[in-house]
Amino acid sequence: EEEEDGDPFAANPESRYRRRATLERLVGLAPFGRARRPPPKDGDGDSGQARRRSEDFGLLRRLPGRRKASVEALAERPVPKRSSLLRLALGTRGWWGSAGERPPTMGTCAMGHGWPRVPSEHPWVPPLPPVLEILELIQRRELVAADEQIIALEAECVALSPSPSPVPTAGRQARDVALLYEALLAQLWAVVGEAVPAGRPYPPLRSVIRVLEQEEAADRRHPPGTPGRPRALRRRWQEAVGRAAGERLAQVAPPTRLDARLAALAARLVGDLGAVRCHVAPAYPSEYGAFGVYAHGYHRALAQQLGALAQRPLAVPDLYLLLDWHSNTYPREVLGHPEVGALLQAQALGPLLPPETQRSLESSCIAAVKVRAPWQAWGQARDGDWDGTVGWWPCPHPQRCLCPQLLRVHVDRALQITPEFGMEMAHSLLGVLVTFLHSFQRKVERFLEAPGEATPPDGATGRAIALVNCCPPFRTFVERLAQFGHPESEEPRRQAHAALDKVTRLCNHVLTQRLFEDLKPYFNKLMKRKWLTSSDAFDTIVMHITSFTQKLRPLRPEPYQVLVSEVHRRVLIEYVRPLLQVRLVCTSAKMRARVAARLGDEARQLRELFSRLDSTSPWLDSVVPRLRELLVLEDTAALQMEVGVLVRDFPDVRRKHVAAVLDVRGLRGQAARQEILGVVQDLEQSEAEPGLPRQRAFFSELAVTREVRCLPFHLPRLARLSRLCLRRPHPQRPGQVR
Repeated sequence: EEEEDGDPFAANPESRYRRRATLERLVGLAPFGRARRPPPKDGDGDSGQARRRSEDFGLLRRLPGRRKASVEALAERPVPKRSSLLRLALGTRGWWGSAGERPPTMGTCAMGHGWPRVPSEHPWVPPLPPVLEILELIQRRELVAADEQIIALEAECVALSPSPSPVPTAGRQARDVALLYEALLAQLWAVVGEAVPAGRPYPPLRSVIRVLEQEEAADRRHPPGTPGRPRALRRRWQEAVGRAAGERLAQVAPPTRLDARLAALAARLVGDLGAVRCHVAPAYPSEYGAFGVYAHGYHRALAQQLGALAQRPLAVPDLYLLLDWHSNTYPREVLGHPEVGALLQAQALGPLLPPETQRSLESSCIAAVKVRAPWQAWGQARDGDWDGTVGWWPCPHPQRCLCPQLLRVHVDRALQITPEFGMEMAHSLLGVLVTFLHSFQRKVERFLEAPGEATPPDGATGRAIALVNCCPPFRTFVERLAQFGHPESEEPRRQAHAALDKVTRLCNHVLTQRLFEDLKPYFNKLMKRKWLTSSDAFDTIVMHITSFTQKLRPLRPEPYQVLVSEVHRRVLIEYVRPLLQVRLVCTSAKMRARVAARLGDEARQLRELFSRLDSTSPWLDSVVPRLRELLVLEDTAALQMEVGVLVRDFPDVRRKHVAAVLDVRGLRGQAARQEILGVVQDLEQSEAEPGLPRQRAFFSELAVTREVRCLPFHLPRLARLSRLCLRRPHPQRPGQVR
């Protein structure tokens, strides 16, 4: 009776049977959890709702005996929310809102484990695994089983979603499914990331492949519009491969030097792709294209590494190194690797850096070279940096000409990277070179005009030779830069050659000025009567020219030929000048023959002299023989033909020049003179040459002040008449004192 005190079933005779029935129902419950109830009968008020955990505890508190105190203590303890357990297992995100929000279909019995079940009047349905057990499967990396149960849980969630139940059970289950998928994917991608560093066949990778296949099958089973479907795990797998590749390359220790870092990245990429080819890719089905996926992932990861390096401020050597590694080293050492090169080339990976990034790097490199390169080679050639205290050269090392050599290094390096980069670098350096050559020209002019007190008095020849020797390397380099074919390179090329020509003329003027000052007295003795009988003046001219050329041995071949050709031209100009000044007039055919013979002999000697000196102006050798023919020929028609040949060979010859030669010939007939001179006038009007270059100019530098007209009688007769007039006595005027 004491045991039945407080028993709610004591007043009823059937209390024992009801108590037994209630215990049987409690035995079938999960321990302090939810139990499956028979489907509600029609007419029940709230029997359709799931029994809360508080109801279970209320029933247990009515039980007598020793369990009453423990049950009461357990009921008084705060029941933690179910979401707290999942939050401890998976992170800060909750799974359920409260302990009473568990779905009615979930139980704690999993796959035959848990509390024993008492037979009841309703058929028992095996409950689905709880969320924590699925999570435990994921953490133990039983990924295939976990994925199967998640798919089943998702199917139940879809089945309950249209239910009109006021309790949002399906929404909570959807959140459970989403969180479980996050945990599953985290383990899947962790396995994917571990497969490559293992360097051997990795068995857990097979679970990843089975999960991918199960999810693809589930995607096909669900109709379009199903929440969370399709999950497209194969696409996510590809993204995970790319992330794993990025993590692998990011683990490369950053060395201090850029070349070492790039080499380490290339070694890591080749090694990982070798492991993929041997161990990872064979585990995947062929339709996955596993090696291609890994190749693209590593390619994108390496592109990100290079892009980060390109954003850093780099010096000129590092810019060249990065551009060359991108354009040449990577295709040669990675894409051309004997183990993985053929497979990589079949993937059409594309460039590592986008075109705009590569152009930006090239522009930065060109700008840095434009600022630094020329001034490093010619440190004291800048304005105001050279004077008599430092040295008497416009440049510190004129014999070596470092500027073309240094600029050539930049052009060669850029050309090795890409032809387009080489062309842009060449055009840019051509503009830099033009600016520098204009500055160099001005300094040479100032230096040659006032070389300074430190200059030796006899060192003019050595200074001019050293400066003119700088021009050939510049000229060759200008031509090479212009040959790259940039559409805007012609004008800078012309300006560069103009500056170099000016420097060459200035130096040649210094070199030949002393020579022609010494030769001037001897040229004045030519084309006179004494010249017909004595060759001393001409022999002295040849001797001075030969001695002068011995001093030109330090000249480079190009400036030497230019200087010898200029000397050749000026010597012949000074030789022909006295002839056109009509210092000698032939009074007979015999005298014309003597003058013609002397002209022919000396023309031969001059031709042989300058042939030995390697003159590049053989066209000058015909000027004296052509003038000689005008003295020898007798027929007017022949003279006309010879004048036509002279005008053809020397387009700058004019009527006054031919008239002066006819005066030396002693041609007095005006009719014949007009016929011969008319040929020159007709050719001038027909050809109308705009002007010859200075190297081909000859008669244009020979000025004839006036045209000499021959008198209509012989000079000896005029001389006798003048002597008679002087001897005749004049009559004396008145008052004139004698």
